[in-house]
Parts: sequence; structure tokens; C-alpha cells
Amino acid sequence: MKEALLYERLDDQRVRCHLCAHRCVIAPGRKGVCLVRENREGTLYTLVYGIPLSQAVDPIEKKPLFHFHPGSTAFSIATAGCNFRCAFCQNADISQMPRDRGQILGRQASPEEVVRSARRYGSQSIAYTYTEPTIFFEYSYDIARLAHDVGIASVYVTNGYMTSEMLELFQGLDNGHEPWLDAANVDLKAFRDETYKKVCGARLQPVLDSLKKMVELGVWVEVTTLVVPDMNDSIDELGDIARFIADELGVETPWHVSRFHPDYKMYDRGATPATTLRRAYDLGREAGLRYVYVGNMPGARLEDTYCPNCGQTVIVRWGFQVRDNAIQDGKCTHCGTAIDGIGM
Repeated sequence: MKEALLYERLDDQRVRCHLCAHRCVIAPGRKGVCLVRENREGTLYTLVYGIPLSQAVDPIEKKPLFHFHPGSTAFSIATAGCNFRCAFCQNADISQMPRDRGQILGRQASPEEVVRSARRYGSQSIAYTYTEPTIFFEYSYDIARLAHDVGIASVYVTNGYMTSEMLELFQGLDNGHEPWLDAANVDLKAFRDETYKKVCGARLQPVLDSLKKMVELGVWVEVTTLVVPDMNDSIDELGDIARFIADELGVETPWHVSRFHPDYKMYDRGATPATTLRRAYDLGREAGLRYVYVGNMPGARLEDTYCPNCGQTVIVRWGFQVRDNAIQDGKCTHCGTAIDGIGM
């Protein structure tokens, strides 16, 4: 175990965790909502430091991050646990393991070992992914520091339910180091607070706050919305999401709209119709977003990147693979317009 960061001691050996927006008050011998942070006699410990249960080399496009070193690989890690309980979770076997099975499994790997693995496989980044990386912040924080020293970027694939204190610590605002979080794909699961409360056990506003904070702190942000029938698929709600991204984050922010397939505890509806995803794509473009992508619908050519000026295809993708790249020095080779992103 390792003592947690970002908590305060209260009376009667209680503690308040300031890592995520739940800001749990935890009594001695109890755990927070994530079930991987435990109060032991007035000291908060993380129970997942250094014990990832998943390690893999992925295309960065799988995160999905389409405008962050396209065509590169990310050494991807996760520990057990999550601060959400989404009924449609596609990684529930590991994210909900502490809740559903009462277990925390994994194999020991120090931060140094993770960075060595990333270097060995030639990955340009380390992605904290599959489960919610906020709940293993201390681990990712130590890894990111070491990775930064050897030129490897750090990427969060997250539900965005962290606190501003966590993001500021990650980016060095409290202790003067250089920013260690380079990019993030944030799941914006809905645009209605009641949906977040009912389906995820959370609230909407902290996610919106995190998205804006990341942009403020210089993190490259891409947004993903899993479009779930009869949950968040109305024209009004999808339009609200598109306008929020354009107005609050910037029209250069990529928006990924992904097809839902029944999973975990949500088998009461079918997959998202292609017409709904196409409608979401059109709403994003109407809101002024330069880059909108449709995921989990191969063959539709809606995962390619098009130049926002001349409209020519600049990146051709199939699945998670880059088939062709017509960007040179960050610019469209057809008209010379800069294509937004990092390492383009």
C-alpha cells in the first residue's frame, strides 16, 4: 500500500478525499466510492499502487486519440476499480471488479518497470486507460514523471470526474514541474444530470468543469460520446453536446461519437442505428466542429480526417490503423492549412 495524495484529515480519524469529484468522507476502516482507497486509522491509502491488471501495446487511435501522434503506439495500463458504475461499461470485468467480486487483482510493476516496457516497445506515449485512471492517480503520477524525463508522453482515457486540484498537481501548478499530462480522451456520457445520476452514479457538472480545466492547462483534449438508444440519442441532447464542445472547448476539439452495443447490465436495447450516428456527425459539423468521427461503424469512412479548409482527406483510417497520411509538418499537403493536434 501507499499513502494517498490529495486528502485531508478530519475529526474522529475520518478523512476527506480530494482526488475525484465525489470528495468522499471516509470513516476509519472504510473505502471511498471507488473501493480502492481505504482509511486506515486516519491515513488514506491507495490499494492499487503498482499492481496493474492489464498491460498492452495499442495504437493511439484505439484510445481514441486521432490528433495526437497519429499512427504511433501507446503502452496501455490499468488497475482495478472505477469511481463510476455505468450500466453499459465495456470493461466492467476489471473496472467493477472491487464492487462486483470484492477483489483487487494484478501483478506488481513499479513505475520504472512500466516506463522501461514502454521504451522497449517503442511507444511514444503511456496511456492510463481501460478503467478510470483517476483512481490510480498516484501510480500514474509517478510513471508520468519518469516517462517525461525520457521523452514519453502520458495520456488519460477518462470519465473526467477528477478534481481541479488533481489536474493542477499533475500539471505542476503546485510544485513548479513541467506539465506531465499531455493528452486526454474524456467520455462525455450524456448532457443531462439525471442521466449521470441514474446510470453512472455521478453528476454532469464536474465533468464539464474538468474538460474546461484540461484545456486551460494545455492538455490536448478529445471527447467521446457513446450514443446509447433511449438514453442520450435525442437531437436536442446531441446538439447540446456538440455546441458545448465548440463553444467551451474550441472548434478544433475532435468529437468521437461511438456506436453502442449491449454490454454489462444494459441488454434491454439494441445497437445504435447508423442513422442516429450519422445525425450526431451532422450535428457536430453544424455546430462548427472541425473534426467529428464515428466509431464502431467500419466502412462508413467517418473515421477519416478531412482538412477543415479544402475538404480533402488527409488521414485515411481503417479500424485503429492509419492507412494513409497526407499531413506534412502539421499541414495539409493539398492546401497548406494547419491541422490541429500534437505530432500531426
